Amino acid sequence: MGTIYGLGLGPGDPDLMTVRAARLLAAAGHVAFFRKAGRPGRARTIVEGLLPPTAVELAMEYPVTTEIPVDDPRYNALLSGFYARWAGQLGALVEAGRDVVVLCEGDPFFYGSFMHLHARLKDRCRVEVVPGITAMSAAWTASGQPVTWGDDVLTVLPGTLDEERLTAGIAQADAVVVMKLGCHLDRVRRAFDRAGRGDDAWLVQCATLPEQRVVPLRAYERRSTPYFSIVVAHGRGRRP
Repeated sequence: MGTIYGLGLGPGDPDLMTVRAARLLAAAGHVAFFRKAGRPGRARTIVEGLLPPTAVELAMEYPVTTEIPVDDPRYNALLSGFYARWAGQLGALVEAGRDVVVLCEGDPFFYGSFMHLHARLKDRCRVEVVPGITAMSAAWTASGQPVTWGDDVLTVLPGTLDEERLTAGIAQADAVVVMKLGCHLDRVRRAFDRAGRGDDAWLVQCATLPEQRVVPLRAYERRSTPYFSIVVAHGRGRRP
């Protein structure tokens, strides 16, 4: 019996991979990664030039991303079937004695696709998760300010929430991180304004990558932003 490794790669810069992740990657026999059809895949891009030349690559192409709304029953059905098929294929490799490394942006257990494979495989075969630096950690570091002070409570919200829930979550928090932006940016911006935190919010695009950009949310005029963008509003808690 082999092992499936959910390998956290960190926010994008390969230098921010853990030593353990780099060691497993260097010895990988089979490497699986998620990607949108026709794209190289962000996780695969991070490890470019780092894979063993003999590694067998398995590109897991999503059947759907933004083509239909997430609340459409077809969306969940398509993705459920997709994860079931790949769990079956990876599980068969492991049962044949192969180790499989699954590349994961950020941390595998934080809004990551790997968790859906983990749920289907954890009772079938050996699965190990290698944590990684999260994108939100990279984002607040890129902003140049600590995100929490003293007793500040950090709240993490997905930008896919409706405006009322976003507004309430932002209003109740000391420090706020909003992820999964993309086409939801306008709603997120309105929620920060309604919560009275519009002047505190920073938009961080592609943290740790060459194209990284950090701007006040109010100064960003476009109605959408790359999916790998994060809004941060810093806490103002107790200080010595």
